[in-house]
Amino acid sequence: MRVIHWLAALSLACGAGIAHAQAWKPSRTVELVVGSAPGGSPDVMARVVQNIFQSTGLVPSSAVVNKPGAANTIGWAYLNQHRGDAHYIATISPALIGNKLMGTSPLTYTHFTPLNILAREFVVISVKADSPIKSLADLTARMKKDSQSLSWAFATARGNHNHIVMSMYLKSIGVDPAKVKTVVYPGGGPAMTALLGGHIDVYVASPRSMVPLHKEGRARVLGISAATRQTGALAEFPTLKEQGSNAVFFTWRGFMGPKDMKPAEVAYWDATFEKLAKTPEWRKDTEQQFWDPSYLLSAAFLKQLEVEETQTRAILTDLGLIAPGR
Repeated sequence: MRVIHWLAALSLACGAGIAHAQAWKPSRTVELVVGSAPGGSPDVMARVVQNIFQSTGLVPSSAVVNKPGAANTIGWAYLNQHRGDAHYIATISPALIGNKLMGTSPLTYTHFTPLNILAREFVVISVKADSPIKSLADLTARMKKDSQSLSWAFATARGNHNHIVMSMYLKSIGVDPAKVKTVVYPGGGPAMTALLGGHIDVYVASPRSMVPLHKEGRARVLGISAATRQTGALAEFPTLKEQGSNAVFFTWRGFMGPKDMKPAEVAYWDATFEKLAKTPEWRKDTEQQFWDPSYLLSAAFLKQLEVEETQTRAILTDLGLIAPGR
């Protein structure tokens, strides 16, 4: 269902186009606000975008500003302080929906101006290279025998895509996710350091984080949350589904602005990000980051968010992360 809605929205976005001249453009430095620490996927997304803005001249002046903490809420609260100012945009992810549903944040997408989805990415379950866990089957056997025997970690907030995939996998093997030793890190960088240092046993993260470490022989990817085997650099990794776990899920990444942006400002960012998504630099970077570069602009993105809210509520309720009817 999720993929069908995605494709329908994508068709709408591509068909709409950007047909009118822009009446607004930035008059000072644009801040790309990231609600997590440097090193994680949202931070990488913002820095890739900022580099392309700079190298192509799409946006005359921009800077990445990290505001980590409180499951992205500090960064999003910072954006919320600049109501109506299109010089501030922030990374957005499904956590914005999940945080509100779980009661960890008062903010959701209706408090902002959704601008786009630029890419989507799957989730991988990994261990350190010298771990005695050699396969997903080993992991399953170990967790079934003693659910407290291994520590699990992810970034950056409970209820996000990493937590959902972890919970879906554990439930599929009969283990209660709430009873597993879990560490939540403020960013991907600290979490990877903890894994490589032997401080955690299992890390749930993006392919961008773990595939390079796998290829270097420093980590081992056990499975990916795609519905089918991927191509290219991800082709060697078996899906969780083909290994007996119906943990199929992906996240998306993009940007939003503060509430009360004017139509001309939204139109500027629509046109700018559409141009960015078509640059050779973006295509190269998305391939290097193991992202699917399918994108949605503002109107289609808002419709998609309405669908996502319903689906996320159902998933988090089923996983016991929110109370029924919240």
